[in-house]
Amino acid sequence: MSNNRVIIFDTSLRDGEQAPGAAMTVPEKIQVAHQLARLGVDVIEAGFPISSPGQYEAVRRIAREVDGPTICALARAKKDDIEAAGKALEGGANTRIHTFIATSDIHLESKFADARYGETLAQKRETVVEMALEAVRHARTFTDDVEFSAEDAGRTDTDYLVRIVKAVIEAGATTINIPDTTGYCVPDEYALLIRQVIEGAGSPEGVVFSTHCHDDLGLAAANSLAGLQAGARQVECTINGIGERAGNASLEEVVMALNVRSDHFGLETGIQPKLLFPTSKMVSTFTGFQVQPNKAIIGKNAFAHEAGIHQDGVLKNRETYEIMRAEDVGQEAESIRLGRHSGRHGLFSRLERLGIRIEPGDRAGVYAQFVGLADRKKEINDSDLINLFHHEPASMDSPHYSLEKFHVTVGSGQEPQATVTVKNLQDDVIIEKTATGDGPIDALYSAIDHAINEGHDLVNYSIRSVSEGSDSFGEVSVLIGIGGPLFAGKASSTDVIEASAHAYMNALNSLAAYRLDKESIEFVGSGIMQAFDSPKES
Repeated sequence: MSNNRVIIFDTSLRDGEQAPGAAMTVPEKIQVAHQLARLGVDVIEAGFPISSPGQYEAVRRIAREVDGPTICALARAKKDDIEAAGKALEGGANTRIHTFIATSDIHLESKFADARYGETLAQKRETVVEMALEAVRHARTFTDDVEFSAEDAGRTDTDYLVRIVKAVIEAGATTINIPDTTGYCVPDEYALLIRQVIEGAGSPEGVVFSTHCHDDLGLAAANSLAGLQAGARQVECTINGIGERAGNASLEEVVMALNVRSDHFGLETGIQPKLLFPTSKMVSTFTGFQVQPNKAIIGKNAFAHEAGIHQDGVLKNRETYEIMRAEDVGQEAESIRLGRHSGRHGLFSRLERLGIRIEPGDRAGVYAQFVGLADRKKEINDSDLINLFHHEPASMDSPHYSLEKFHVTVGSGQEPQATVTVKNLQDDVIIEKTATGDGPIDALYSAIDHAINEGHDLVNYSIRSVSEGSDSFGEVSVLIGIGGPLFAGKASSTDVIEASAHAYMNALNSLAAYRLDKESIEFVGSGIMQAFDSPKES
């Protein structure tokens, strides 16, 4: 690979999904993975297999079903983690295990507080080096492509960081990631760190150095670009910049900075820029995280001009105020719209362009759904199409409850009333309940609560329009809790009461799955910051 070629490592399905409320189902993850492959990403980090059955299944299926990119699985520097990752990746054409361990003093003193890791900081550092070496060697028994991350490298003593990097390279690591885990670094400081590590490691041939930056100070993309200028040749990033806390480096921002300013960076990627906007829309829909209008590259206002002087300049010469064209990143001045008179060819060609895969045997049913929507909506745009085929298949595992039917009555001078029929799929029991409330949604949720009879609190309810027009799709997001963990549910429909019902059921199914599999789902919630020092440690 040319030294000016940048490897794009997308972690939307792993680090991106660790953002609270951003969890995707296995079918959604597979859909996104196929779209990332079309986009041209080099590596897809598909998940954290040890953390839960759903994470394991997502990695397993993506490794087998998605062609093109290297499929990567995350693992702590622990034998069980690495074996779970290796097993999940079995059968994949190109696979990578990404193992990590904390290296900063603040992490060592908190995560490795137990005396078995050493009494002093110096002893804990020795223990961590040995754990890293063992992890890389074990990972190499499953794949020749092993990545090592020094968690919180941005706040790690440089000499110690160089030492552990040299050791893991000798043990067989082929990619070295230097993450700014907490978003603490500034560009010149991060560039210096990357340069010092590469030089300290002896600039080893065949080893790729990587950036992984968080956006706590709004510098993730800038730090990533600074790291590339310092010699890194892989960028770890996410679509729309989703991720823990303030998020990760935004893939579209890094890629288009390299494209538009190729004169400055002299670097290239394999990304197909025209697929950036459709990919952004898919991830936004599946996670429920709306893209802010002024978001660089893919925000709806990114190529809008309202000021008169700007409009005048653009009409005369687009380059006066535009450094790239909307169509370069897949945005369109006029979205293609479909309606009740549209044929099958127009529908399926548009779905294909949006990255929505429809198997031949499913096309008749899909077209019938489309016609049904067209009867309710005068015009159908891209957002409508994505939402139409983004059904909310309850959770990563089998759903526990099914809303068989519901009826809500609202009228002037009478209290809203709802009647629901809920099926417990585990016991094959059908329950019908009726309740009243302060409004139609409150009545509906009260009836569902009576039917399910499981304690929880409604933490948040929100609704937004995700397409245009008075008959647009409404997307409902629900958060419920049980005194700590939160569980999200999302659904969309042209009927907001229907969307509200299904969003609530999705959240309740996630809660039910948690109660059955509490330990593994708590692990997902804690994510990469999970301490090594836990009762499960051997």
